[in-house]
Amino acid sequence: MLRRTSVATIGLIIGTILSVVGMAGYINNETTLNVITFFVGVPVLVGALALKAAELEPVFLKEEPSDEMLALRDAQATPTLKQVVQDVTRYRYGQTVHLDIALDRLGLKPSFVDECPVLVGIREANTEGAYTLVLEFETPYVPFENWKKKEDRFASFFGPGIYALVEEPSKDRVDISLIVKAA
Repeated sequence: MLRRTSVATIGLIIGTILSVVGMAGYINNETTLNVITFFVGVPVLVGALALKAAELEPVFLKEEPSDEMLALRDAQATPTLKQVVQDVTRYRYGQTVHLDIALDRLGLKPSFVDECPVLVGIREANTEGAYTLVLEFETPYVPFENWKKKEDRFASFFGPGIYALVEEPSKDRVDISLIVKAA
């Protein structure tokens, strides 16, 4: 629940309430109320506005996992895959896109931010009894061939213990399936 709550939004609400109460205290000549709330509310409000400007919304699972999928995730998913799910399904601050460091290290992040591939969805699947995490990217500026060349690097970057399958389900869209190897 807290993972789906924006800290910036909470700060905006609290900062606005405190600032309004402080202004009301100033108008009604209530010095103590004015000082306490206004001088706390305005910095909270400004800080929350800064956070809101740097906020990256979470990417949610395409569908809620079933009990069987949760059991498969718990039994087979590597710590790295679990961390990827946790990282992309919560609010992030100061990043332009999810997995930007991974894309940069894999050589898939163009120099212009506007051209960077965008993670638009994730889903979990059962691939012949193996846990699979599928990352869905919109990528109009990075050709599919560049993604396909990196298939082995995806496995080593998100591994050990997984292999990667890169597919192009439609134009300007790439799905990366990170499949846990059978033990």
